[in-house]
Amino acid sequence: MSIQKLVIAGVGLIGGSLALALREAGAVGQIVGIGRSRSSLQHALALGVIDDIAESIESALAGADIVVLAAPVAQTPALLAAMAPYLRGDTIVTDAGSTKGDAVVAAHAALGADAWRFVPAHPIAGGELSGVDAARADLYRGKRAIVCPLPENRVADVARIEQMWRCAGALVKHMTPGQHDAVFAAVSHLPHILSYALVAQILDSSYADLKLDNAGAGFRDFTRIAASNPEMWRDICLANGAALLGEIDGYMAMLQDIRRMLAAADGASLQRLFSRASRARLDWGKPQGK
Repeated sequence: MSIQKLVIAGVGLIGGSLALALREAGAVGQIVGIGRSRSSLQHALALGVIDDIAESIESALAGADIVVLAAPVAQTPALLAAMAPYLRGDTIVTDAGSTKGDAVVAAHAALGADAWRFVPAHPIAGGELSGVDAARADLYRGKRAIVCPLPENRVADVARIEQMWRCAGALVKHMTPGQHDAVFAAVSHLPHILSYALVAQILDSSYADLKLDNAGAGFRDFTRIAASNPEMWRDICLANGAALLGEIDGYMAMLQDIRRMLAAADGASLQRLFSRASRARLDWGKPQGK
């Protein structure tokens, strides 16, 4: 694969890592960065993550093969609207956001008849650190990249986005946008909410400093993702609010069941629940075919 000109909107951990991976694979020529912060883009340029900083959206998109939206998901509508007048030829746009339904709505609203250009995608990789300093070429190696083709997408364009992620080292899978948002509300968005909530609960409780001073590996592992970018996760939660509300309700019902078991000193029921969850977690951790 050869991408002559790649434009990345939001050169942080996600966009920066994609740039580094594609450069390492020899799959890209020129990488142009756009974003809200000129200083951040200059830093990315100094690090060699991008080759140029666009002076305008129009100049960025001129001759671009692929545009990747790697900014927080709340910025997607404005980015697409700003790009719409300058999309020409075979330029295609994709994203790396954690929610897909909102991105599809934004693409149709901003691009209209040109919505065929937008191929939704989401690499399942990241970390609690953000910013271009955290970017690394191997971030996507062996990780999944979910592509959510739309009926109006051209087959060749979907294949091009799939190949881009394969060049970055990812394993490409397909979902519909609705499947994507339902799945990741449960296995990604809810865990982040729970992690943030536990830390906030302890901060607001008695002996907060003493609790944190004595927290061990279990607390560290469970709350690692509470160090993630708050703006990004605010946007993700709001964008996938409907699916998340259902997951929160389900989790609260489970906690109520556990509370009743504790109040009744029902150790047998607790053990059955813990055993079922433990077996499922052990099975999930075993190597499986990709």
